[in-house]
Amino acid sequence: MATAAVVAAALPTAPATAQPNAADALKKYNELSEQASKLNQDHLKAQEDLKAKQGELDKAKGDLAGAQQAEESLRGQVDLLTEATNSGANFSQISALLVSDSQQDFLNRMSAINILAADNADALQKLTDAVNAADAATKSANEATETSKKLLAEMSQKKADLDKQLAEAQTQYRSLSNTVKNQLAASGDMSNINVPAGTAGRALQFALNQRGLPYVYGSNGPNSWDCSSLIQAAYRSAGVSIGRTSYAQAVAGRPVSRSEVKAGDILVYYSSQSHVAMAVDGIRAVHASTEGVPVKIADIDSIGPISGIRRIEG
Repeated sequence: MATAAVVAAALPTAPATAQPNAADALKKYNELSEQASKLNQDHLKAQEDLKAKQGELDKAKGDLAGAQQAEESLRGQVDLLTEATNSGANFSQISALLVSDSQQDFLNRMSAINILAADNADALQKLTDAVNAADAATKSANEATETSKKLLAEMSQKKADLDKQLAEAQTQYRSLSNTVKNQLAASGDMSNINVPAGTAGRALQFALNQRGLPYVYGSNGPNSWDCSSLIQAAYRSAGVSIGRTSYAQAVAGRPVSRSEVKAGDILVYYSSQSHVAMAVDGIRAVHASTEGVPVKIADIDSIGPISGIRRIEG
């Protein structure tokens, strides 16, 4: 997010009566944009949560179908044993003794009885297990369904909140002077920058190559970005998978201090962790800030209050 202090410092000298209005308008725009950025990240996270829960629901439905199939198969096996008993089959030891012609015949009959008894017990136990599994899968599927419905409603509400916030920010943007709008829209430093070797360098080069492209809330590239999609795509281009939201990126890799910052580090801003940028070096960062401002390089500490710094490589 471009802060009021940075852009206001670049404003041309104007009559004293005009300066407060321009500064106030810009400050308000930055505040509204920051709030919109957080709502954008909240909406993206809700989408991810819903997708994960729908995956759980699909698995639960698959488990339920498998359990029901096993239950049906085992129930048939138990029914066969029950039918044999009801048809007159007698599996008692006394019955085996009375009909045996010899001691060996008796032992053979006893062995068969024991096998049948074991089969019956095993089939009954498996049927019980299958019924319990089907019940558990049904419960899991029902719970996943209800959670998915709640997440869908939550996601819709966050989208509505985001749309409202964006409308307010856009209204405020239109109130800015053309001079300020032009300064916000400038691409900034477009010079060639040497990047280090390795994963971080490749990610940084990707991010630098996006300078001048517009910011669009929720965009995933390749012709426009929001703050976290730019960082995710940059590291993906370097062969590293990180989360889509600024919240996920705020816990990626390992933490480093402000004095340790080097090229490729992820800079997380605001207590809400709603904005991210990528360090160019210990002083500058490249980021997608907000609508009306393209991907550009800015002073690390001018972007906003830093809440964390993460290193993906090293």
